[in-house]
Amino acid sequence: MRVGITGHQDLSGGITEMLVRGELWRLVTTFGPYELVGVSCAGEGPESWFARSVLEHGGKLEIVVPASGVGSASAARLRLLGEARAVHRLAAVERGGLGDDTGRALVGMVDELIAVWDGEPGSEPARVAALAQAAGLFVHRIWPSGCARTD
Repeated sequence: MRVGITGHQDLSGGITEMLVRGELWRLVTTFGPYELVGVSCAGEGPESWFARSVLEHGGKLEIVVPASGVGSASAARLRLLGEARAVHRLAAVERGGLGDDTGRALVGMVDELIAVWDGEPGSEPARVAALAQAAGLFVHRIWPSGCARTD
């Protein structure tokens, strides 16, 4: 089973992080460790928490990297890149083309999607979840009671 992740990166700390990490771990453990492939952009917050949970559960990790590269990646993201079984680097943006759409690429690589999303329209997790639903994928929406963003 190939499972992707998208999520808000502007989550408040403390209780929100604990609640989201707990839900991600619960979801990851519903899949057998030898059949799970987590696909993530390994961004800060839910994407990297999911990637770490997949690896700790014995699953495999694949990371999607935009054409612009990883930039000034954190040490945690660099570790995940080193532990991934595959790193999918997207093509450079061409004028008038689809461009460097990591959300669309992610949806094209998975069987299901986890969206750590507050349910409000207009955000990147909302856009990626809509793409996944339009593609016929099941979307696990995670937003436990008590979660907040840092807006």
